Amino acid sequence: MTSATLSAGDDAAAARARHDRAFLGHPAGLGWLSFCELWERFSYYGMQALLVLYLGNYLFMPENIGQVAGMDALRRAIENVTGSRSPQQLASAVFGLYVGLVYLTPIFGGLIADRWLGRTRTVVIGALLMAAGHFLMAFEVLLLPALGCLLLGVGAFKGNIAAQVGDLYAPGDKRRASAFQIFMLAVQIAVIAAPIVCGTLGERVGWHWGFGSAGVGMLIGLFVYLAGRRWLPPEAPRGAAKAAAAPLPPESRIGRRGLLQVALLVAILPVLMLSIVGNQQYNNGFPLWSQQHMDMNVGSFTVPVTWLQAVDALLSTSTMLAALAFWRWWATRRREPDEITKMALGCFIAAGAPALLMIPALAIEANGARISILWSFAYAFVNNIGFANILPVGLALYSRVAPRGFQGVMLGIYYLHLFLGNIFVGWLAGLLEVMQGSHFWALHAVLVACAGAGLLVVKLVFGTLLAPDADGAKPA
Repeated sequence: MTSATLSAGDDAAAARARHDRAFLGHPAGLGWLSFCELWERFSYYGMQALLVLYLGNYLFMPENIGQVAGMDALRRAIENVTGSRSPQQLASAVFGLYVGLVYLTPIFGGLIADRWLGRTRTVVIGALLMAAGHFLMAFEVLLLPALGCLLLGVGAFKGNIAAQVGDLYAPGDKRRASAFQIFMLAVQIAVIAAPIVCGTLGERVGWHWGFGSAGVGMLIGLFVYLAGRRWLPPEAPRGAAKAAAAPLPPESRIGRRGLLQVALLVAILPVLMLSIVGNQQYNNGFPLWSQQHMDMNVGSFTVPVTWLQAVDALLSTSTMLAALAFWRWWATRRREPDEITKMALGCFIAAGAPALLMIPALAIEANGARISILWSFAYAFVNNIGFANILPVGLALYSRVAPRGFQGVMLGIYYLHLFLGNIFVGWLAGLLEVMQGSHFWALHAVLVACAGAGLLVVKLVFGTLLAPDADGAKPA
């Protein structure tokens, strides 16, 4: 495959994209991909909303855990590292391991698509694996194969469908940024709806009804993807991946400054890991703590615990938009701070969320009374104000600093902090059974605040190295 052939294919795709404005001024394929992603995320977050409650409240109880094939070996492996685990602690550890691995497998899914199968086949295989995983959750003995199918499916699906969104546009098409905003809006809709639908079925009707509804959602997503295939970007010709893997031209090679930047971005991953513990605990330890200590009654209606995650998603969307508006307003009046400064500020704000929970935790320890459900809103609101300045800003930092030709690798490295962080959060959640609630949430506040302090140290010591070049060029 010659470079001239690839260039001709790129020109044809660019011409087609310029004239396709069928979906909100974007190519029709964006609508199909966004709707497919909505259903895929519906299935993923619907299952996630139920998982830790299902494991901790039912499947990992002494009378049931023996039914799970391979669980003895997994439990021994976990307890060899952490020590003996109660059902709730084991549920948090397995949940954290699962969610962490979700951020690791897409690296391999991208390699498979790029080198062997192509994006379309890999996405279809991923969707089928995820649907199988959801339906296998109906069989208690098959928990571990079910989680394995889900992990492999997410790995094959997640990165490749996002890459197809990018493939709809020519390199200089300015619609690309707004396309990903539309794509992420579909994700947010799913994150809000999934805990309400799947969570309600799982908690009120039966666990397997909730998991089954997630599987149906995934099959709908697969149908949408296949139905819209004619509007999606064509596959790159075989050999394009090999051409992409050819030796880089001199201007794309990493120089000394680039190597130092890459080394620094890898070195701060443990700091970023600490920055997310308060946010990720909302889906792990917080639901378990809430069902024990929170009054979930609103009038005569008892709110399902899984609905709290829908509240978090709704607040996350609104605070993300508010953060964008604030920094635009700030930039018109003062100099906008760099990414590291924004992330440090976000950590200090986010640390206030678990710190806030110390107030009701102290009340519980004093009189044992159940606390108001409004504390969940307060935690989610404060956390999401801070988190809006952590995760997406970090993504922008790694994307900007990455040397030419290494953006994809650096973004994969960035997501490793979510892999490490979720495993760490799973271990932390186990402390709920051995620590007072006020001490547990204070620990999270301190960890997130330490991440903010660590980022300020990075800014003071290495700020010049991470600063944009004067001419705005990427390091070479």
